[in-house]
Amino acid sequence: MKFRRTRIAAQPTQVLRALSARTGWLVESPDVLRCGFGGAVDEITLAAGIDGRDVGALLGDHELSGDDGPIGSGVVAFASLPFERHEPGQLVVPRFTVTQDRAGAAWLTERVDSPAWEPLLDEVSLPTQEPQSIRSVAYQPTPEEYAHQVALAVEILRRKELDKVVLARAVSGSVPEPIDPAAIAQRLRTREPHCTIYSLPLPDGRRFVGASPELLARRTGPSIELHPLAGTIALPANVAPDDYENWLLGSTKNLREHELLVNDLVSRLRDDYDDLVADASPSIVALRTVAHLGTWITGEHQGPGSAPDALSILRLLHPTAAVGGIPREAAAALIARLEPHARGHYAGPVGWLDAEGDGEWWIGIRGVMVGATNFEAWAGAGIVSESDPIAEREETRDKLASVLSSVLADRV
Repeated sequence: MKFRRTRIAAQPTQVLRALSARTGWLVESPDVLRCGFGGAVDEITLAAGIDGRDVGALLGDHELSGDDGPIGSGVVAFASLPFERHEPGQLVVPRFTVTQDRAGAAWLTERVDSPAWEPLLDEVSLPTQEPQSIRSVAYQPTPEEYAHQVALAVEILRRKELDKVVLARAVSGSVPEPIDPAAIAQRLRTREPHCTIYSLPLPDGRRFVGASPELLARRTGPSIELHPLAGTIALPANVAPDDYENWLLGSTKNLREHELLVNDLVSRLRDDYDDLVADASPSIVALRTVAHLGTWITGEHQGPGSAPDALSILRLLHPTAAVGGIPREAAAALIARLEPHARGHYAGPVGWLDAEGDGEWWIGIRGVMVGATNFEAWAGAGIVSESDPIAEREETRDKLASVLSSVLADRV
């Protein structure tokens, strides 16, 4: 399959976001908006999940001609992959992909036999939908049941059967009018300027729209970057956050939870990256309603052979202890035992990869799955032996309220 890359004039950001958020593929970091539209020209099924295939086998027969461009501006496959690493997933190459950085430099990659792309942008209407009132709502599990699950997990952790587990809960419901994913994406872009906004189709016909604060991995040739988050505090509205953030930086429980995550990631990458460096201590990542502890991890692959490609990196890391636990297998078993239904695409990787093996993956959190008038949102909390069940329940409540405010006028 043949593609052509062309340097183009800067396009209206809101138009690109609205078009791809509704019917295409949107991954918009604070620095680069990357979107696909015009339908899929290649759909690649990962029948065994993220195990078993490499990027070369997936995208190696796509030819690219035309102008030079930066990494990630050529033939790009987008994906929202399931939380369960062995569940089937799908990568999609759109007919048109636009990559536009914050300075306005833009590239279009298109299949060579495609019709004109400009009319698709001309037809876009910008979102005007406001948050709606709840028509129905259900909790899985209920807040009380979730606190009980956390208490059970704490007892297991105190017996040293595992070090950490992330337990999640969901809220689902409906609103009166069909939900516009573009309105959610626009609202999240405004409210969470430091997050990566994503809107990606799911196999069941819904869309997964959110604002992820957590970079799972960025692969650029031999280099890798990660920005794991663990440890959270709610930030009350209209209150200076300094005291809350200072408390988080001194919280023994949160620092231990964060250290477990960072050490686990470094250990998983050590065999493939020779020069791994993690920040000496975590820093504050402040969002609209919560703050997290975050640590930058960087590494360089010096051979022999090539660095792991963007899909291989997922095999090494996913699910991280930020959404799973330590040890990984024991945590997965406990999640399956305590959570009442499968997570689906919540906490799975969202992002893109290209034919050169480069790519970026974020953890699919702080998002809402929408279809017609229905919605579903998830939130989780990292549980260690010092965790308090009520505090963890309230943490998930605050996370849910933050993302659902992009859909609902009422607080859940």
